[in-house]
Amino acid sequence: MDTKRLDLNLLVTLEALLEEQNVTRAARRLHLSQPAVSAQLARLRDLFADPLLIPAQRGMTPTAKADELLAPLRSALEQVRATVGRDGDFNPSKASLTVCIACTDYLQIALAQPLVLELRRQAPGIRVALRILDIPHLAVQMARGEVDLALMTPGDAPAGLHTRRLFEERYVLIGRKNHPRLRRKLTATQFAQLDHIVVSLRGGDFSTSADDTLAALGIRRNVVLSAASFLFVPGMVASSDLVALVPQRLVPQRLVANCADDLRVVDCPVAVQRFEVGMLWHERSNGHAGQRWVREMLEAMVVSWGNGSSAI
Repeated sequence: MDTKRLDLNLLVTLEALLEEQNVTRAARRLHLSQPAVSAQLARLRDLFADPLLIPAQRGMTPTAKADELLAPLRSALEQVRATVGRDGDFNPSKASLTVCIACTDYLQIALAQPLVLELRRQAPGIRVALRILDIPHLAVQMARGEVDLALMTPGDAPAGLHTRRLFEERYVLIGRKNHPRLRRKLTATQFAQLDHIVVSLRGGDFSTSADDTLAALGIRRNVVLSAASFLFVPGMVASSDLVALVPQRLVPQRLVANCADDLRVVDCPVAVQRFEVGMLWHERSNGHAGQRWVREMLEAMVVSWGNGSSAI
C-alpha cells in the first residue's frame, strides 16, 4: 500500500463503514452525503486491494480482510482521539461521541435511562449504545473498544479494569396494591408462604441468597416462577397475587410508570444481602476527555440522588 495516498479521514470512514455495514447509515453518522462516502469506499478498496464490503441481502458484509482490519483500526483511531481530546477543552454541548454501555436490564432502567435523559439535555451529540452485560467476555470487549463503560457489581469485575463505586442497593418486596396477604409487617413465615417470583439472569434457578437465609431459619419459601428479567416482574406482580424481591431502584414511580399505581412496596422481613453498583472502564478510554466527562456526569447524577460515591 502507498501510505502517501492515505489520510485520516479515509480511516474514519472505513471504521464507520465496517461498524455500520451500510453506506447510508455510515454517511449519516459521518454527516456526509452518500455519494461522498461511496467515493471514499472506492478509494479504500483501491488502497487495500480488496472489496472490503460486499453487497448482502441487508446492507453489506465485510470481507475477511475487513474483519482483520476492524480491531486494529478501532484501536489506532481511539489512540488518536484520546491524544487529541486529552489536552483539548471538551465542550459537551458540541461534542459528537458514541458511548457503548454494558449492563443488566435492571441497570438499564435504574441508571442508563436517567443518564441518557441527562445527556439529551447537556450533550445531545453524544449517542449511547446499550448492550447486555457479558462478564466473561467484558475485558476483551473493552480492550477491543466494543464496550466503553460497564455498570455492575464491582466485586464481579474482571481484573485490570478501572472501577468506581456508585451506590449500595437493597431489595424490597413488591406485590399488587390490594394483595390479600401482603402486609406492611410480615413475619418470616408469612413472607415464605406467599407465591414468589425470583429472577435468574442465567435462567432456570428457583433460589437466591434470600432462600439461603430462610433455610438457616428452617423456612422454605414458595417460589412458583423463575424469570430471566427484572423488567418482566413489576407488570406480572401488579396483575396477580405473586410477589417478588427486587432492587429498590427498580420500583419508584418514575421507573415503572406503567404499573406503579398498582404496586405496594414493603420491607423484606428477612435480612437479604445488599449489593454494590459501580462503573468500570478500560485503560484505553481512561484519558479520553469525552468518556471521562460521561463518567463524571454519571457519578454526579448519582450523588445528586443522595447516594455517596467513592473510588475503589
